[in-house]
This record gives sequence, structure tokens and C-alpha cells, in this order.
Amino acid sequence: MKREAFSGSVTYFQIMDENGNVDKELMPNYVDDNKILEMLKYMVLAREIDAKALSLQRQGRAVTYAPLLGEEATQVGAAMALRNNDYFVPNFRQHAVYLVRGLPMELYFLYWRGYEEAQKIPENVKGLPVIVPVSTQMPHAAGIAFAQKYQKTGSAVVAFVGDGGTSEGDFYEAINFAGAWNAPLITIIENNSWAISEPTRMQTAAQTLAQKGIAAGIKRIIQVDGNDVIAVYKAVREAIEASDGGPAVIEALTYRMGLHTTADDPTKYRPDSELEKWKPKDPILRVKKYLSQKGLWNDDIEKAFLDENMKKIDEAIDKAERFVPDPKSMFENVYSFVPDVLKKEMDEAVGENFWQGDSE
Repeated sequence: MKREAFSGSVTYFQIMDENGNVDKELMPNYVDDNKILEMLKYMVLAREIDAKALSLQRQGRAVTYAPLLGEEATQVGAAMALRNNDYFVPNFRQHAVYLVRGLPMELYFLYWRGYEEAQKIPENVKGLPVIVPVSTQMPHAAGIAFAQKYQKTGSAVVAFVGDGGTSEGDFYEAINFAGAWNAPLITIIENNSWAISEPTRMQTAAQTLAQKGIAAGIKRIIQVDGNDVIAVYKAVREAIEASDGGPAVIEALTYRMGLHTTADDPTKYRPDSELEKWKPKDPILRVKKYLSQKGLWNDDIEKAFLDENMKKIDEAIDKAERFVPDPKSMFENVYSFVPDVLKKEMDEAVGENFWQGDSE
């Protein structure tokens, strides 16, 4: 006897194309022009902050930085879909998600100055700190999602992972756990085509990264145009609304227009022709085209908005650069309590006046 044991497929969708045209049949009725304008403002602000952070790093006023240029729609669309009670788990490039969720801007710059105090995320933001080791955030996300299910909070957890992260064991373990336990974990694969210098095609033979969720028994799997903020918003919102029924995997096809980090030089491995192909697909450009046709965006509006943003950014940077850290934080923030071994080290360090550099 022979019979089909399994069949599956992954659907791709886009709502707003690169020319600002909208597919009216796919356009959700809960998205109006005011909502799209709000999305654009967040994306523009995120790009402005990103450029400033990159500049600060080049001036020696910030540590190694991972730019988000080109990925604003994936992050803003997903973050705006979160409800007040939902949680998010980032990696190291979700700057716009923090922005939408209300992280004080000075904490954003304080983190990129290397101070761990910035990693104490305000409770109302409902997000984890920046997580740099690739894909290690995924088991945490699965655990938080299971906790929501166990405690019957009704909250969902949205976790972000890059295309390179899907090649890690942590990714598979997390989505498998979520699938097995029907946990409300929404995994967003931010597929920006490159894991540092490694292209997606060299990481997997799979046609999509979304289909990796099939093996975990995840029912809600979709691929979206990650440069289409409305499509991302719709996909994530609907996945969250259905999260009581289990997890989802959303692959957002976007592109890393800039550096992997400021320690990287993409000209060494990425052809210029590929970058040029993606420039017209800019997530901000298409929304500007759409809103300009509606009379809701023009050069004057943009200039006023950018000028207002820059004042806020400069104020936040000033606060971050005036910050005076407590040297004890490097001991106190490792665990939920200070164990005896660290307490002893802290007392010795303080006794030697280590922060002032006076110890012999």
C-alpha cells in the first residue's frame, strides 16, 4: 500500500508593492491612511536614529553597532501588531521594535555606549534585552510563550530571528517545543538574505525558510514581503489573534541594505548589482509614494518631522552621554541575587577603588 503521508505549502503575499500600489482585496479593513501614516513616521524615525547611531560609532562614541537600514517595515509592522499584554524577544537588530514599544530613547543610545544599565527594560515595554549570540533567544521565547499558556494570560510572544539563526539548533528546538505544546509563540524570520557574509542559498536547500516550521507541526506558516509594512502588520496581527490555537512562523523577505555590523565590510562579499536591485523596494519609499498621492506626505512635512525628531534624538544622546554608571552593576546584574562568590569579588573591587583605576 502507498498513500500520501503529508502535503503542505507556503503562501506568499504582498499588499503594497514598490510603487505604492495596494491590493484592495488583501488590504485589511482595520488599516486606514492614518494608521499607514503612523507606520511611516515610525519607520522614518527608526532610520533617522539608525543613521545617528552609526555616526556615533564612527566617532568613537558608541560600540559595535548593527544597522537596521532596509528592514524598517518588518520591525515596525510586527511591533505595531503587538497588543499591550504581548511580549517580544529580539536579537541584536530590532531597534525599531523597541522604539514602537516605547523604550525611552536615551536607553537606546545608552546601550550602544556599552552600559548594561540600559538592558533593564521597563516593564511596560514587555521585551527582553538585546540578545547577540545567534538564535539563543529562541528557547527563551518558547519558554515565555509556554508560561503564558500555562498561566492562561492570553498573551502571545513574538520572537525575531535572522535567516542565519534558522540554521542553529536553538531555532529548531524552540519551534519544535512550541509546536508540541501548542504555545503562543509567533516566530518572525527576518530573512535579509545574508548571515554576515553567508548568503541564504548556502545555508539551506529549502525553497523557503518558513517551511522549516512544517516539521515542527506548526499550522500557521506564511511568507510575506518584509518590505511591505502593511503585509507584515496583517500577518503578525492575525497570527497573534489566533495564538490561542498555537504557534506561527512568519518569514519576512527583506534586505540588509547596509552593514551586518560596523565591524563588517559587505563590499568584500556582496555584489553591487544585488544591492541596486533592492533599492527600489525600499520599505519607506513605497509608503511615501502611497501617502503622497493622498496628500498626506510631502517634502515640507518630511522636513518638519525630521527636524522635530533630531531634537529628540540629540536630547536623548545628551542624556546618555551624561550618564554616570554604578560600577557595582557589573556584579549585581548577573543574577537575580548576588551570590557569595560575586559578593566577595565586589567587596574586594570596591575596597581597591577599582573604578577610579587606583588599584596596584
